Formats: sequence, C-alpha cells, structure tokens
Amino acid sequence: MLFGASGYTGGRVAAAMVARGLRPVLLGRDDAKLAALGARLGRLPTAYADVADRTSVMEQIRPDDVLVSTVGPFHKLGWVAIRAAVDAGAIYLDSTGEPTFVRSVYEWFGPEAEGTGAALLTAFGHDYVPGVLAGALALRDAGPTAERVDVGYFVTGRGRLFSRGTLHTLLGIAFEPGYAFRRGGLRDEPAGTRMRTFAVEGRPRPGLSIGASEQFALPLLAPQLQAVNVYLGWFGRATGVLRATSGITSLVGRVRTARTAAWILAELATRRVPVAPAEEALAGATVHVVAEAFDAAGTLRARTRLRAPEAYGLTAELLAWGAGRAAEHGVAGVGALDAVAAFGLDELVKGAAEAGIVVEA
Repeated sequence: MLFGASGYTGGRVAAAMVARGLRPVLLGRDDAKLAALGARLGRLPTAYADVADRTSVMEQIRPDDVLVSTVGPFHKLGWVAIRAAVDAGAIYLDSTGEPTFVRSVYEWFGPEAEGTGAALLTAFGHDYVPGVLAGALALRDAGPTAERVDVGYFVTGRGRLFSRGTLHTLLGIAFEPGYAFRRGGLRDEPAGTRMRTFAVEGRPRPGLSIGASEQFALPLLAPQLQAVNVYLGWFGRATGVLRATSGITSLVGRVRTARTAAWILAELATRRVPVAPAEEALAGATVHVVAEAFDAAGTLRARTRLRAPEAYGLTAELLAWGAGRAAEHGVAGVGALDAVAAFGLDELVKGAAEAGIVVEA
C-alpha cells in the first residue's frame, strides 16, 4: 500500500516498486492523478485515502499489509498513516527526514506498536538508512573499543538539487526541538548546535548536527557507545552562518506558536520553488555518507564511506526494496525498528547495493 503516490516522491517510489515486480495499491486523495499514474505503471489498483478523512485511511489497512507513506511534511500530515498501521498491526515504512517525527515514532508510537504487533520503519530512505548502514559497518570494523560514532551526509553536484518539500522541511526543522546521543543517552539539543568537517572527494566539507535515526539505531548495536553524532553537510559556505544563528532559532522553537508560525513562513518562502528538483541537476548529483568510529581517547578506529546516486532516486529504491522484502519475508521484530534491526546487517548490505549504494574502499 503506497500512500501519497501522486506526489513527487510517491511517484518515484511507485515506479521503483513496479521495476522490482511489485504491484502496490496506490493510495491518495486525487483520483485522477492516481488513475493516470496507475495506468502509466501497468494498471495498478488505486484507492481513495486522505489525511483529512482519517477513516478513509484506517479502513484501507489490514494486519498483513505493508504500508509505505510519502505524505509530508510529516509533522503535519504523517500521523494518520502511522496511526492506521499501529492500530492494524501492519508493517509501516516512510520517507520522512524530520527529526521530531522520527523521535515520536521511537518514543511514542513504538511502545504502542509492540502491543499491537506493528513494525514501524521510519526514515527509510536517504534519510537515514545510509548513515545507519555506514555506522553499523564502522562499528563492526572498530570492535568493542568504539565509544563514539560520527556520521556525515553530503551531496555533490550543481543546479537545483532539492524539491519544494525538502526545502520546506529544512527550513522548518531549524525551529523544531532537536536531540543528540551524548554521555550514553538521548539528550535534548537544538539542530545546528555543533559543526565539524569531513573529507569528501578530497575536500574538507562542513556539516551541522541534527537529530536522526542513528541516535536510536547505533547504540543498540554497540551498547558501550557514549556519543552518536549526525551531521548534515548540504549548506556549503552558509554552514557557519547557520551554526551562528542556531541559538536564535532554538529560542524561537521553544514556543509552540512560534514553531507553527515558522512552518507557515517556510511554506510561504518555498511556494515559488518547483515541486520537483531539476532533472539535469539530479543526473549529475552524488550522495556521500561517511561514518567514523572513535575510541575513548578520540583515536579513529574505523571509517566507512558510502556513495550513491541522487537522494530522491535512492529514497525510492530503498523504500521499494524494504517494502518488497517486508512483504515477502516479514521483519525481525515489532515496535520501532531501524533498517539493521528489521533485516539484519548482511541483508541490508545486499539491499543497499541493489538500491545503488557503493561501499568505497
């Protein structure tokens, strides 16, 4: 079941699913767009579902379903789909990159899903499967001496690489409460509090700290970890400016009404941005993910580098692979699960390779 199929990301996920031999039911509120997409991809079945009509979503989901949601922004529109999956005891995957939504899945929906038998795989795309994979591989190489893992996400290329939805989310996240894994536990920490550089394609590239899936996933693999840091390196020369203003956005973000206003302003600011990124820019883009494991003395013990095609295609391929494997083999566990916990590291390595991720030497 693919919810949000008529959107940009949803359409790419649908095409990736069909390429893998899957025939998803396309869910959405625009019957005409769904019908056109279904016809183009081989007469796929469609059904009406709208977040504004909660019952229309709930009545579509059954316990043996795999529900993939690309309906965002997730802080506003994502709750109905995950609630439907939890209530039905279904398997759920989504394309979110929003830290507050990810945290809600692990801390709020996850415990409830354990009771209903649902399995929740949030952020199952470019955000944040590659970092979980890279971190897991670095930890395996580093062994039990690893006490800190740093993960960095970077995109190289030129042109309009981001969709309207992505830019909207990036602007909104700056005002949302953030988190980090420090001193052996999850801590509240605003996005952009810390900055560090990684070597990518022979150049030092800066990244800003963000909350992600890695802060939940990697400590399960290595309980001795004291710190898990995730950095987003999409901002280039603007990184230092954003770092300097993180304190201001954090203060604004403490007030719920101010956060709501920030999301509204983000929507207005991106309204003229095209829905889809430029195809020629995507064709020349490359995703780079770096994970570094350090011991207690700060000595680098292992490094993993991943490379993949552009982020939207990578998200589509990962969701298609994850949904297909979950439908055929199920997942290992219930509640909130990361990609390694759901499928195992060896299977994830294979699936990531199918999705176009290359582990660099």
